[in-house]
Amino acid sequence: MRGPAVAVRLGVLLATDVPEAASPADIAARLGAGLDAAYPGLAWEVDVVREELGVAEEDESLDLLEFTRDRMLDQDWDLAVALCDEPLRQGKHTLGRQVSPAHAAAVVSLGLADTDPLDSVQAAVARILGLDPDDSRPAAAHLRGAVHTARQLATDVEERVGENEVAYGWRVATSNLRLLLGTVRANRPWTLAASLSRSLSAALATGALTLITTDLWLLSAEYNGLQMALVGAVAVASVTVALVVGADLWEKPRRRGEREQVMVFNLAALVSVVIGVAALYVALTAAALAGSLLLVDPEVFGTVTGEPAEFTEYLKLAWFVGGLATIGSALGAGLEEDDDVRAAIFTRGSS
Repeated sequence: MRGPAVAVRLGVLLATDVPEAASPADIAARLGAGLDAAYPGLAWEVDVVREELGVAEEDESLDLLEFTRDRMLDQDWDLAVALCDEPLRQGKHTLGRQVSPAHAAAVVSLGLADTDPLDSVQAAVARILGLDPDDSRPAAAHLRGAVHTARQLATDVEERVGENEVAYGWRVATSNLRLLLGTVRANRPWTLAASLSRSLSAALATGALTLITTDLWLLSAEYNGLQMALVGAVAVASVTVALVVGADLWEKPRRRGEREQVMVFNLAALVSVVIGVAALYVALTAAALAGSLLLVDPEVFGTVTGEPAEFTEYLKLAWFVGGLATIGSALGAGLEEDDDVRAAIFTRGSS
């Protein structure tokens, strides 16, 4: 027997620049009927409000997303979607929509959408809930779980006396693991370095200089596995800190209801940066290995280090050079524009 329908409150914010094709009440009725038909088992209560959202050409899409989330919390909605007519901007990117399942909110530009506005809202709702927009009959259990997650993120987990930030973060991560992993995957963090030209340039320049420095050949030959692992950890951690702190990626909740949402968002950002930096490290190590095999003469290497020029020694040198090059990219990270860093991390999940 099918259980009672789960009530879901959806808030839709219509920017003042959106043409008045219909009244808010009519839009709410049509949208509610469409969502009821698309997602059996959920009872949709839709509120449509016309409101000044700001100018998309001046306000970054993430700022508009934050505004939408705030209104969702103010109105006690479960989900919120904002519609504007101007294209969304994030750094150098122009977007059709910005969706954050962690915030249970989305912003859609109707100026770039080639579909009916109501279809755009339904597609945004599907992405917030982690559903396939093309799946006309999603499983009822999946629907209920997605709504429960969205509602939970807007109410925060219970407070525990004496719990520190790390313990709280662990609780939030384990209770929202699927959402966290989905957000990280949507960010496509492995392409981070390619979007940050200054960091990449600094890394390549550092790698080229260190590869031909014979003192570093000696160090790499003497280092053991533990020391090499430490080089890798320091390299990834230094660039991660430079990007997170430099671009102010770690948000702070402004009200209690945002704590769990913000923690999920922060953890997703942190994991995305770590994966992106680790991918940069691997790429730089591969480049250093190719360069060492091509440019470092085996006889000279053996004379300098006292070790035979075997592949394992070249691999150790490449790992060492890759680590130093990754650390060098932290210098370039300090020169990146904050908007460019945020766009490189977040906009990939927003198409």
